[in-house]
Amino acid sequence: MNHTETLSRYTANFVDELIKSGVTDVVISPGSRSTPLALTFTEHPRVKEWVIIDERSAAFFAMGIAKQKNLPVALVCTSGTAAANYFPAIVEAHYSRVPLIVLTADRPHELRDVGAPQAIEQIKLYGDYAKWFHEMALPEGSPEMFHYARNKAARAVYMAQEGNPGPVHLNFPFREPLNPDFSLENLWESPTGQQRTQSVNPVLDGKKRLAKQQVQELVDKLGTGQKGVIVCGPQTDPEFASAVTELASIWGLPVLADPLSQVRTGSHHKDQVIESYDAFLRNESIRAKLKPDYIIRFGAMPVSKAYLYYVKEHKDQEQYLVENYTGYREPTGNVTEFIFADPVMLCEDLVAESAAIDVDTGWLNIWQEMNSISKKHLLSGVETAITEGEVVRGLCDVIPEDSTLYVGNSMAIRDVDSFLLTTHKHMSILANRGANGIDGMVSSGVGAATAGKPVTLLLGDLSFFHDMNGLLAAKHYKLNITILLVNNNGGGIFSFLSQSSDKRHFEALFGTPMDIEFEKAITMYGGEYAQATTEDQLKELLYISYQHVGLSVIEVKTDRSENVEWHRAIWNAIEKEIQEGD
Repeated sequence: MNHTETLSRYTANFVDELIKSGVTDVVISPGSRSTPLALTFTEHPRVKEWVIIDERSAAFFAMGIAKQKNLPVALVCTSGTAAANYFPAIVEAHYSRVPLIVLTADRPHELRDVGAPQAIEQIKLYGDYAKWFHEMALPEGSPEMFHYARNKAARAVYMAQEGNPGPVHLNFPFREPLNPDFSLENLWESPTGQQRTQSVNPVLDGKKRLAKQQVQELVDKLGTGQKGVIVCGPQTDPEFASAVTELASIWGLPVLADPLSQVRTGSHHKDQVIESYDAFLRNESIRAKLKPDYIIRFGAMPVSKAYLYYVKEHKDQEQYLVENYTGYREPTGNVTEFIFADPVMLCEDLVAESAAIDVDTGWLNIWQEMNSISKKHLLSGVETAITEGEVVRGLCDVIPEDSTLYVGNSMAIRDVDSFLLTTHKHMSILANRGANGIDGMVSSGVGAATAGKPVTLLLGDLSFFHDMNGLLAAKHYKLNITILLVNNNGGGIFSFLSQSSDKRHFEALFGTPMDIEFEKAITMYGGEYAQATTEDQLKELLYISYQHVGLSVIEVKTDRSENVEWHRAIWNAIEKEIQEGD
């Protein structure tokens, strides 16, 4: 077997096994050393390849696909700094638990550390941010090595999804010549020649569940307190909302639902969902009045800093954190009991043992009254010039059923936290909240649009600027996405922080105004551009954008200083009415 046939069959066995193990999408960035992988993926009949030129954009694009489809996505790049450009998305995928299969091509061993071009140290390049790393063997033409290639592919898919999902990294050294031969017979067959439709190493991986005795012990602990709080942080399980709201209904507890918990939207019971807690927990005396007997949190830490203060100030109360698998996401440092179990099954088991729980209906009523007051103020009034909060309010009114809202960080996610109120619309809400960076947001939103569902990407001007080249994929593949660009000419979130008092350095170091006319960039990428100046106009433009095929960008220009005053006026009105009612 000559070099070309060996290279072709070795790579084909790996790629075919990856696809048999469940990979449906691969994102490829052009390069020479990665030719065997890139061409083999493109030739395979059962995978969709997406070609994204810039590796940083490509990695975030892949993450958007993986988040939307809840499936692992493969990434392919050449050797050298191409692989390093994946790093920001690898970090985000690690912390937000997104399954990526990173396949980096490399120089063969004899060309490493000798001054050869485009050769960097790629062994364990991503350190502990990769769940698993493997340096692939150089291609060999034996059945044993073909089976080895399949085994590593199957293991990569499993490891990316096992326990808490995350990125895995396989490094491929290839010798020249690099072009595979796709005229070879039976190229996609396994080494034994058997035709298979599933992975060479199928895995049955069950969910974690507490034993009946453990459930009873937990109920006994919780039964001693009548003022519990259920908190739902960012998570994506579509069955969770119904399970947790049923538990709350039986126990008579408020459910503090982060917008990324998927609990604010959908057809499940929402009478006990408290979505405006960020607004009224900003006041220290109100936080003290709402002292709980215990807190049960499902999923990651909520976006709200007011909730963070609430938890820290009640650190002596019993606190429980429910996670699907092992992990430590408790930034408060409070004494916390960790419960590693499937959240849906835990809710069902707690409901089954609910006879021992004593309900205090007055406790729930207090939370509901404060939530009602907050919602009244958040929904009231229409400004002459549209505000950032009204942007979210208007968006929520017209966003299509069964669509996806992808939210940028900084002010965008915080305004969604405040103004996305409960709705019966079925929609998923995604964000890159693992590392909370502003990079890669356009690429992630465009990647999510590959699944065919309507996608609305809400983000600020700095996030948009940081990843404008992500628009190329929308243009190239004619993907349907509406981008709602809130342009406050800089870093609006810093205006809410203490740094804003330093008038000498604030604009240069934190405000960072760019004074860019984004319309020119949008038309360059073939997008439709419009600007909204009122909430009603925004709704009309959004509706039109959802009928449009391809990229639509609606820009809303706001003033950072006025935005701070507008938000604080609402918070003060909420605080005043609640305290006057005591």
